[in-house]
Amino acid sequence: MRLAAETPRPGQVRASQRRQGWPGSDRNRVRSRQLARAEDRAHISSSRFIATGEPIVTTTYTSYRLITADLTKSLERVSAQPDVARETEYYLSKIGSIKTLDDFFADSRLYNYAMKAHGLEDMAYAKAFMRKVLAEGIDSDDAFANKLADGRYKALVESLNFARHGEAATAFERAQKGVAEKYTRQTLEQKAGEENTGVRLALYFQRMAPTIANGYEIIADEALSHVVRTVLQLPAEFAAADVDRQAEAYEAAIDFKDFQDPQKIAEFLDRFTALWEIDNSSDGYDPLAVFGASSGYGISPDLLLTINNLKLGGR
Repeated sequence: MRLAAETPRPGQVRASQRRQGWPGSDRNRVRSRQLARAEDRAHISSSRFIATGEPIVTTTYTSYRLITADLTKSLERVSAQPDVARETEYYLSKIGSIKTLDDFFADSRLYNYAMKAHGLEDMAYAKAFMRKVLAEGIDSDDAFANKLADGRYKALVESLNFARHGEAATAFERAQKGVAEKYTRQTLEQKAGEENTGVRLALYFQRMAPTIANGYEIIADEALSHVVRTVLQLPAEFAAADVDRQAEAYEAAIDFKDFQDPQKIAEFLDRFTALWEIDNSSDGYDPLAVFGASSGYGISPDLLLTINNLKLGGR
């Protein structure tokens, strides 16, 4: 169902666009030209490095491209790092002997590894909370993990499903190699983020995009929201709009079936990393100095009016 909105007068919309930087504004037409050239320049540099090994200026775009050009090798390099290899070896040597939740929570090193693997490192202190998540499993609609909006908890239960499998929970490949692979990927993203937050956001979005089914799942995840708002060139204030209307706007702008196609995800993230670079320019690289044709992603005029009404308080 489309939003019913009182359409502002054209002059009012254009004035608001100029003030706020909405898609279609003079500012964003310039940004689109900047983006096209930034993408072209970064793509050429990235391709040259991959082909010849020549040094290049590191940008969000090129850093992301270099990591994902051969993601398997990138992950292998991370897994071979001494600290990662040491923790993974410990986890794999111990997890098979864990038979109960008491065993699992008693080994803090093991527990912390599993938590980091699922992006829950910041919740490791909340052991009573996490015990409830794991104890109730995910088979019942009323299970605690199923009531939480954050899908990371459900993913942890899927890896270590003591509620369903009891003592056999840790015997499955997903509880052993599967968790180790998740840990390596999380570490890759975290280390990339230490150098460039935009690269971490792009890697996270690449991993999560195939699971996105609707606009609400974007809203519930601030990292996903940040990427999508950047690609659609929406101001941060858009996040303060009514949740239902935000979701509908996202669903009107994006065909989520596209996120089942790795190539379309790559195109989406090419745009994100180039736009991120414009807003957060890397040292030695000035994407604002180049201009060109406009890029493919954006918001239709009809959706623009709807979003503008959200900002102006229309119904």
